[in-house]
Amino acid sequence: MHLEIQLYQHNNRQLEIEAFKTPFRTPLDTENRWVKLAKLVPWDFVEEVYLRSLGRKKEGQRALPGRFAFGSILIQEKLGLTDRETVDTIRENPYLQWFLGLQEFQIKPPLDQSQLCRFRKRFPAQAIAEINERILLAARKRHRDDESSSSDDGGFVNKGRLIVDATATPADITFPTDLKLLNKGRELLEKMVDVLHSEREPGSTKPRTYRKRARKAFLSLQKTRRPGSRKLRKAMRKQLGYVRRDLGHVDALLDEVGFGVLDLDLYRKLLVIREVYRQQQEMYDERKRTIPHRIVSISQPHVRPIKRNKAGAVWEFGAKVSIGLSSGLAMIHRIEWDNFNESLDLIGQIKEYHRLFGCWPESVHADRIYRTRENMRFCKDRGIRISGRKLGRPFEDPAVMKALRQQRYEDERIRNAIEGKIGEGKRRYSTDRVMTKLRETSETVISMVYLVMNLERLLREGASSYLMRIYHSLKACLLLDVLWVKLDWSGMHGRG
Repeated sequence: MHLEIQLYQHNNRQLEIEAFKTPFRTPLDTENRWVKLAKLVPWDFVEEVYLRSLGRKKEGQRALPGRFAFGSILIQEKLGLTDRETVDTIRENPYLQWFLGLQEFQIKPPLDQSQLCRFRKRFPAQAIAEINERILLAARKRHRDDESSSSDDGGFVNKGRLIVDATATPADITFPTDLKLLNKGRELLEKMVDVLHSEREPGSTKPRTYRKRARKAFLSLQKTRRPGSRKLRKAMRKQLGYVRRDLGHVDALLDEVGFGVLDLDLYRKLLVIREVYRQQQEMYDERKRTIPHRIVSISQPHVRPIKRNKAGAVWEFGAKVSIGLSSGLAMIHRIEWDNFNESLDLIGQIKEYHRLFGCWPESVHADRIYRTRENMRFCKDRGIRISGRKLGRPFEDPAVMKALRQQRYEDERIRNAIEGKIGEGKRRYSTDRVMTKLRETSETVISMVYLVMNLERLLREGASSYLMRIYHSLKACLLLDVLWVKLDWSGMHGRG
């Protein structure tokens, strides 16, 4: 893809690490982790993806290179930094500046913290998934090249294991309650009333909002340790009345002064508050506790409640992610903000495995929820063994039952790998609390975390393979020394 305008310049001629100019006398280490990491990233494909997001603008500032944009958010997720800390870390580290494609070390910050949000928008979740696929295919190719005994079977033999699971990635919001939502909406509506009234003619009467009385009613219930259902319903009725009154005032003021007075953020929140009021009023009138597409945050209206029934977290509020794992490398199949049944993704994940690697997996390891009749029939038709208990009556032969139990135990042991991968993303990286506020940037962060974990895995495999080559070389040398000693010893005895 080529842009006719000169608002973008390719960065194809990246300097070698030895040629990177620094004010220090000591040269940079060619075995640094960032140098090794740069060799694993398909930078040419990153440039192609980045160009698609730029479009064909004919005016404006020259865009930064794709390597710079993608490398910045990769550094941030790998090191677990905030936007401000990311800028400071890049400014202080020459290896990071070389990783971003700069030609020489510079003291001045090469970017502003606000640019990181724009970079995340340039690389949506789909683009990160495409880059991750390139990394997986390159790793698969290197693995096949290293196996001298492997043969090309044309894709007719099942190979490898596919481990699947789903998890929730909580967003950075307070634990939502109906009363909290209405109180927050009321406070924002009061702010809108103040903004709109300030644009009216001098001497106009300001609408009454009863904000002190509403605040006092909210706090009286919040301070109650265990309010009863009657008391809670009475407080809900009061807050609904205050929100209804404020919405009427805002509508009247908008008709008088116009919509241009409100900025885009306040207007967007006004639309969200209207929907929150509709949902809460419907649940109050019909005495129900659930409603489709329930909003749990006014600032992040895309967040939905995900019921998990986990220890300590019955509900989680964020995106639900369907993940596949093969050879220790993760692939995100779907990111949804509404809850879904992950068993419906299994067939698509198996087909995705076949598309990437050219063969069906030998076995699929999953939770019990994935063992639906449709999924089991799909796997059986393609010769794929799916983990779990077999349907039907147990076998009478004790030896067969023992072998099946051993197989189930082995399958569960293998499935632990994806639990560890999910735990790594939540404990070591940022999927335990996604700090970004927009829907698209949150999906970018989630996808980038799993891409970074794949790169870390490949780095560890590269280091371990290097150590194994050294071990085998030393072992061969020791065997030659032992053989030489034996030959020398036998020769001495022969001469004697």
